Amino acid sequence: MADSSFDIVSKLDRQEVDNALGQAAREVATRFDFKGTNATIEWSGEQVIEISASADDRATAVLDLFKEKLIKRQQSLKILDAGEVRQSGQLSKITITLKEGISTEDAKKISKLIRDEGPKGVKAQIQGDELRVSSKKRDDLQAVQALVKAQDYDFAVQFQNYR
Repeated sequence: MADSSFDIVSKLDRQEVDNALGQAAREVATRFDFKGTNATIEWSGEQVIEISASADDRATAVLDLFKEKLIKRQQSLKILDAGEVRQSGQLSKITITLKEGISTEDAKKISKLIRDEGPKGVKAQIQGDELRVSSKKRDDLQAVQALVKAQDYDFAVQFQNYR
């Protein structure tokens, strides 16, 4: 019998993030507490979102609204890397970078965790920005998934290509 395997990845659903951003932008444009604050939220490149408003607290409120929309769309908040509120002329701005992929350092941590605490006979190999986990027994793979889910990493974790 061939080995069963799955991939541990950290990917974001760009369409869901875009939908959440669109919903947040529409709500910011229509909500009474954002009237006259010049509050906006928009894409500023492929992986960057820019929030601007006339006051620090309004910019933070837009960020909270965006996070709320992401949660409703089942997106992990760990994909966000929000910077501090900074002044830019009359506006307060927040830059959010979207995180995707597992760094080599984080992949090594997960691999070590699987070797040390996972079932015997489970192999983990790093493949670019993802981790392939394989074993002869499917039950062992499910145990590894439970083990990895139980950890609190600073990046979102998904499991793909379960064969």
